Amino acid sequence: MLTDDHLESPKNHACGWIQKEKPKERGRLTSSHGAQDPTSTRATIDMLPDLVLLELFDIYVNEAGPIEKWHTLVHVCRRWRDIVFGSPRRLGLQLFCKARKPVRETLDVWPPLPIVIRHGCYQMQMLDMDNLVAALKHTNRVCEIRLWPVPSSQWKNVLAAMQQSFPELTDLKLQTNDEKAPVVPDSFLGGSAPRLRSVRFERISFPGLPNLLLSATGLVKISLQKIPLSGYISPEVMATCLSTLARLTELDLSFMSPPSCPNRESRRPPPLTRSVLPALRHFWFVGVSEYLEDLVAQIESPLLDSLQIKFFHQLIFDTPQLARFISRTPVLKTRNEARMIISHSGASVVVPGVVGRGLQLEISCQQLDWQLSSLAQLCSSSFPRTLISSLEHLFIYDNKYSRPLWQDDIENSQWLELLQPFIAVNNLHLSREFTPRIVPALQELVKERKTEVLPALQYLCLEEDHASGPIRREAIIDV
Repeated sequence: MLTDDHLESPKNHACGWIQKEKPKERGRLTSSHGAQDPTSTRATIDMLPDLVLLELFDIYVNEAGPIEKWHTLVHVCRRWRDIVFGSPRRLGLQLFCKARKPVRETLDVWPPLPIVIRHGCYQMQMLDMDNLVAALKHTNRVCEIRLWPVPSSQWKNVLAAMQQSFPELTDLKLQTNDEKAPVVPDSFLGGSAPRLRSVRFERISFPGLPNLLLSATGLVKISLQKIPLSGYISPEVMATCLSTLARLTELDLSFMSPPSCPNRESRRPPPLTRSVLPALRHFWFVGVSEYLEDLVAQIESPLLDSLQIKFFHQLIFDTPQLARFISRTPVLKTRNEARMIISHSGASVVVPGVVGRGLQLEISCQQLDWQLSSLAQLCSSSFPRTLISSLEHLFIYDNKYSRPLWQDDIENSQWLELLQPFIAVNNLHLSREFTPRIVPALQELVKERKTEVLPALQYLCLEEDHASGPIRREAIIDV
């Protein structure tokens, strides 16, 4: 237990910018000759009332830093300790339980504050199950659990320790690298997490997750990454879960493999009414287009300003529901610039927004001809006409850190098919690698065919001719 002597001695916990005045220095200021100055007194931090100190403590504790930053304050003196422990919610006081830290001793020393449990991959050691179980026994105090990655040999033990309800839990993150990890039972967390605000699972198979999500109506962030086939949740069920989450701002759905696709025989026509996600701002998706089609047909998010999609490769992309979903999102459909990026692992179309936000559609494949064909389909079926008709600048370039697999048998018609949807583009920007491939295709557009592709084109901006400025269309395409 801490003693008063201990509390009076800051030792290595000195507060930096908050220092308690030493008793012998208090009182009136003195002159350089030792005489007292009758017109002034020396101000000390002890003169500040408790409310002012609390305000200063709040600023100090809530600056970016470790969870245990408040320990510095309670080791200065009894008064500071009483102020800190008298306002635990205002100061956000929490106890930090981590690997190789004696949890029982920590919980015995301090008041019954909320408990944070973390074990990160940087610690490289096995979970200390005794420590973990000792912390998890305080079910009414645990507010955060982050375990990543859970070693495969201890996954069953972790699940066994988390079968009870945690009514104060707000932040949950579980990750395992074991593709054959056991399925999370429906009794996980007692089947309910009423105060949960953020959940992140990676490689977790949890068929009962929808029931847990339905109990957590205050969720702000959902991140389900690398969902295994055994943890598949249908788009209909997912849409039902999302319909109750009025505060949700971020949604991340990522499947591990293409087989996570809706059963074509069980697919239903789009519903007549859709669920509105009024606070959703960011939506990331990795999977097959059929799943996303069925999901976005049932929802709309009027404030969405960041939509990032990565499709597994498939021969046919037909995504009219996605185009309608984007058209119902005002922020995404009012842009005048698009970028095509082609790399070794895939190709994407980006319509940039503000500070890294915007719209991105990506296809995961390597062969250039497949990339061009897939991009052409996406541009024709996934982008609403109102968005395509507002794009005036088009950039096409390769990823210099992951060059595409160049092929010499790409026909000019494939490039023209890719460019055809962009009817409003008047400035086409090409990187050095694409200039000798796309310019010959454009030169085929002579006389009566010149309006078939890029009819509004005025200038070509070629990377190797950057110093001389843009080139007019007529200089490349015969008229």
